[in-house]
Amino acid sequence: MKVSVAIPVLNEEKTVGELLGRLLQQTWTPYEIVLTDGGSQDRTREIIADFTRRSRIVKLIEADHALPGRGRNLAAAETDSEWLAFIDAGTEPAKDWLEALVSKAERDSTIDVVYGMWEPVIDTLFAECAAIAYVPPPVASDGVVARPRSIVSSLIRRRVWGSVGGFPEDLRSAEDLLFMERVQKAGFKTVFAPAAMVRWHLSPTLGATFKRFVVYARNNIRAGLWLRWQAAIFSRYALLVGFALIFLAVNPKLIWIAIALWMLMLGTRALIAIHRNRNCYPASLLRNFTRVILLVPLIATLDAALIVGSLQWLIFDSFRPQRKTAVEAGNGA
Repeated sequence: MKVSVAIPVLNEEKTVGELLGRLLQQTWTPYEIVLTDGGSQDRTREIIADFTRRSRIVKLIEADHALPGRGRNLAAAETDSEWLAFIDAGTEPAKDWLEALVSKAERDSTIDVVYGMWEPVIDTLFAECAAIAYVPPPVASDGVVARPRSIVSSLIRRRVWGSVGGFPEDLRSAEDLLFMERVQKAGFKTVFAPAAMVRWHLSPTLGATFKRFVVYARNNIRAGLWLRWQAAIFSRYALLVGFALIFLAVNPKLIWIAIALWMLMLGTRALIAIHRNRNCYPASLLRNFTRVILLVPLIATLDAALIVGSLQWLIFDSFRPQRKTAVEAGNGA
């Protein structure tokens, strides 16, 4: 099998060297590794260029202002490999990651897509609580217990990528979700390779988490996925605001009841998240109590980011026309 690895990067000087090192040491050597730099302002391009001089299979595409979708499309268009492996900067593939994906595809010539496994790196209490708060827990599907499919650990036939129009190019996030849904709707045969492991680091602080989820919220609406995330949260806060207005109208001193209801809502969601993740992150009663203390402000931060990101969409994007992907434009779609 001829497999090319496609990677979009932007300001990844801290991680891109380690990622390329891991990819070059895979037990199954890729035909080529193509990285699209979307306009980095740090040493990302310099580091990649050094790898291109040391290894003939590493290639760099320089593209200004390229979002992840365009980065993947440009990398995929650069190669003529039958298979495309996708992974992101900042991740840590296991040494046999690509071999596990390839071996699964080689078992059946009718397979079109292989999704691997992914896990967050849990190295601090904050990372543990972050995973509990917003990382989907593993679920049983087709006899395998795994987290939902992810583009950061995937192997896809080149013709599949082209037939669905490639990745949307005007989104900072959620472009991978739209792409995978197009692939699913098109009916391509998809399998899962649980041994193909990729690990990634979560945002390490509340501030970094807030910034990331503002971007997620804004692009989630742009991708047309508002009902899957924002709708439920806004409904809860609309109810809370309604109660607060009633309390203010009756007696301003009763506003503390609305605040208490808000804290109760956050605490309840923290307990539900802990229960949902009880199998993958088991803990003692004391540990769970500590988790709740950290989860309450973390969930509040996620809600604040959701509101701010949604307002950004309303102000800056609600009347913005959608752009075509490079593949769609080339096909005259």
